[in-house]
Amino acid sequence: MGTRPRWTMRRRLVVMVVALVAVVATVMGTVSTLALQRSLTDQLDEKLTAAHRRTVDGPELSRASDPGEMTDMPQDGPYRPGKDAGTVVVELPDGVDPTGLTVDQAYYIGDDGTAVALDDDQVVDLLAVPVDDRPVTVAVSGLGRMRAIAGATPVGTTVTALPTTSVTSTVTAFVAVEVVVAALALLVAAAAGIVLVRRELRPLDRVVGTANRVSRLPLDRGEVVLADRVPARDTDPATEVGQVGAALNRLLGHVEQALGARHESESQVRRFVADASHELRTPLASIRGYAELVRRSPDDLPASALQAMSRVESESQRMTALLEDMLLLARLDAGRPLASEPVDLSLLAVDAVTDAHAAGPDHDWRLDLAAPDDDGSEDALVVGDDHRLRQVLANLLSNARLHTPAGTAVTVRVRRAGDQVVLQVADDGPGIPPALRESLFQRFTRGDPSRNSATGSTGLGLAIVHAVVTAHGGTITVTSGPGTTFTVTLPAAPG
Repeated sequence: MGTRPRWTMRRRLVVMVVALVAVVATVMGTVSTLALQRSLTDQLDEKLTAAHRRTVDGPELSRASDPGEMTDMPQDGPYRPGKDAGTVVVELPDGVDPTGLTVDQAYYIGDDGTAVALDDDQVVDLLAVPVDDRPVTVAVSGLGRMRAIAGATPVGTTVTALPTTSVTSTVTAFVAVEVVVAALALLVAAAAGIVLVRRELRPLDRVVGTANRVSRLPLDRGEVVLADRVPARDTDPATEVGQVGAALNRLLGHVEQALGARHESESQVRRFVADASHELRTPLASIRGYAELVRRSPDDLPASALQAMSRVESESQRMTALLEDMLLLARLDAGRPLASEPVDLSLLAVDAVTDAHAAGPDHDWRLDLAAPDDDGSEDALVVGDDHRLRQVLANLLSNARLHTPAGTAVTVRVRRAGDQVVLQVADDGPGIPPALRESLFQRFTRGDPSRNSATGSTGLGLAIVHAVVTAHGGTITVTSGPGTTFTVTLPAAPG
C-alpha cells in the first residue's frame, strides 16, 4: 500500500488559514445563534407569563363586555379578545374529568381570533406540564412544540401555552444567513490565503531555486566554481527565510573551498602519476632491453640465470602495462580530448572476439550482431576514439576470461536502440560477489585479493572501461546473478 503524498507547505498554510476561519465562524455562529434563541425564548416566556396571568386573574376580560363589539366577528366559535392567535388555554376545575372539558375550558385561538376546542390528546399533553408557574417546552399533538406554563387557581388548574413557531423561524433564517456569510468568508479567506502565502513564500522559492541550481552542477570531479548564491534580500537574519538563505550561502562557501582544495590535491596527484608514469617508461624499456639482450647472448649462461632474465623481462612488461594504464587514467581525469571519428562497434566486436578466442581457447566465445537495415537505421556506428573503444572491449573480455572457469560461454552483443548503440558482454559464470558490486569500477578493485601477480590483473581494467565510456558520453552498468552482464550504452553517430 503506497504512502499518501505529503502536502506542500503552501497548501498546508492555506488549509490552516481556511480551517481557522471556519472554526472561528462556527464558534461565533453557534454562540450568536444560541444567544438569539435564548433572547427570543425569554421574550416569548414574558409574553406567555403575561397571557397566563390574564387568564388566571381576570377570566372575565377574555370575553367581550359589550355585545356590540362582536357584531363583525366570526360566529363559528367563542371570541376571545386580548389573546393572540395560537394561544392555548386549559382551565381544569377540581374534580372534573379532563376528557369532558368544553370549548370554554380547553381551546386555542385561531388566526381569526375565535376559540377552537382542543381534543382529549392535546388536553392530556398540556396537563402534563408541572404546576409550578414556570415556562417549559412541551410537544402538543397537532400543534407542535409550545412553551407552556401551568399554575394553580382557587377553583382548579390553568395551563397557558404559546407556539414556538416565531422563535424557530427566526432562528432558522438567522442560521441560513450565517451559513451564507460563512461560506463567502471561507472563499475570501482561501483566495486571500493563496495570494498572501504565495507572496510571503516567494523568498523561500528563490532560496530553493538557488539550491536546485547548485545541486545540478557536476561536483564529483574537475574544478568546481559555485558562483550561484542566495540574493542579499533573502538573507535577512531577522526573518526565518533569511536565516535559511544566509546559512545556505555559508554552506556553499565552505563547499566551494573544500572542492577547490580537493581539486588542487587531485591535480597534484594526477600530475605526479602522469609524470612518474612517463618518466618510468624509459628505464623500464631499458630493463626489458638489457634482459632480452642477456637472454639472447651467445655466451653460455646457467639455466637459472636465463630463467631469472625471463622473469625480469616479463615483470618489466607487466609494470609497463600498469604504467600505461595509470597514465591513461590520469589523462582521462585531466579531461584530455579523445579522437573523434566514426567507429563501427560491430567490427570492433568481431576483432575483440577473435583476439579473445586466441587468448582463451578454453572458453566458448560467441558473437551476436544485428544486421543493419538498408537505410542504416540498425548500424552500430558511434563517434569516438577507435583505439580506446577497442581497449574497452578487450578489457571486458579479458575480465570475463580471467574470472570465469574454463568452458564458460561469453557472448558479445551489439544492437542499435534508437539514438544509442548498446554493447553487451554476458557470461554464464558464477557471477560477482555482492560485496564487490558497489566498488567494481573503482581503481585497484580485485575480485580475488589473494591473487598473486601471476594472474596479470592490476585492478585497473574496469576503471579504465568506466573512464573511457564516460569520456565518450556513455554509461556502463552491470547485472550479476549467476552469470554477469556488462552493458555499455554509447550515443549513436548522427545519420
